[in-house]
Amino acid sequence: MKRIGILGAGTWGTALANLLTSIGHEVTLWSRIAEEVHSLIKTNKHKNLPGVEISRNILFTCSIEEAVEGKDVVVMAVPSPYVRETAALMRPFLGNKQIIVTVAKGIEKGTLMTTSEIIHDVLKEKHNPVVALSGPTHAEEVAIGLPTLIVSACERIKYAEEIQEIFYSSKCLRVYTNQDILGVELCGALKNIIALAAGMSDGLGFGDNAKAALITRGLREITKIGLAMGANINTFSGLTGIGDIVVTATSVHSRNHKAGYLLGQGYSIEETKEQVGMVIEGLNSLDAAIELEKKYDLQLPIIDAVASIVAGKTSVKEAVPLLFGRSKKNETSFI
Repeated sequence: MKRIGILGAGTWGTALANLLTSIGHEVTLWSRIAEEVHSLIKTNKHKNLPGVEISRNILFTCSIEEAVEGKDVVVMAVPSPYVRETAALMRPFLGNKQIIVTVAKGIEKGTLMTTSEIIHDVLKEKHNPVVALSGPTHAEEVAIGLPTLIVSACERIKYAEEIQEIFYSSKCLRVYTNQDILGVELCGALKNIIALAAGMSDGLGFGDNAKAALITRGLREITKIGLAMGANINTFSGLTGIGDIVVTATSVHSRNHKAGYLLGQGYSIEETKEQVGMVIEGLNSLDAAIELEKKYDLQLPIIDAVASIVAGKTSVKEAVPLLFGRSKKNETSFI
């Protein structure tokens, strides 16, 4: 049994708390929002996980000290824009031997850091190992024990393997390891942008052909960025690449797909955010993706189109002929 602190009581943090408790670990789930903690304690329900009974063995807290101090593993499950702030909050209570697991998916604007890099940047001389846990994993399905595969990634493989052992559940969660943490995190962040595009396609009523094309060519654009940054090409054809982009770009559980669908239906950005009601990570990763495109002198037409739509420069309908009107290409070309 391990002592595990989870920072962030959103759908994913709560689903992981339920899973890890069922395996037999001692879990503390933290939220800085007192009302959220009180609701979880009182009802053992999460408003965004309908029908899920949350384990009464989970300790809920508003004290980050209680969630971090003395834990074997600390899981960072806050949305990516809050990773830096939350890492700074936990830093005073963190020992040098604790493993940090990030399940947040995003790239920081300006620094272009992945979430594991942000955590290392904040912790500095503490040198805690950081593992990224990522893959095709909708919280709604993990929370009710549906079969799921996920990847534990760390350059130092022994830590990836340790998290593999801790999170593995023969009933519902099979965990693979990967040393390409950069590629894993890039896939996790950038696939949300492609999911927005796929949702827009569905919102316009374009059907399966267009969506399959967007997913395929979108993954090509993610791979371009990854290879330019030194990631392993095999990562992009794995669970965190193909697997995660498929589930995020097609599922009714995907907030990024839903956001794209609403934009395709003609809703404004503000109306879309209000309707989704949760953090839309694809919107948060767009600026960083455009910065990476410029830094590495790449051509990313789908990501460019999404950015133009979100910025209000192009309508969803106008973006389609612009994409189709591009010069002819060879499919295997990386230009």
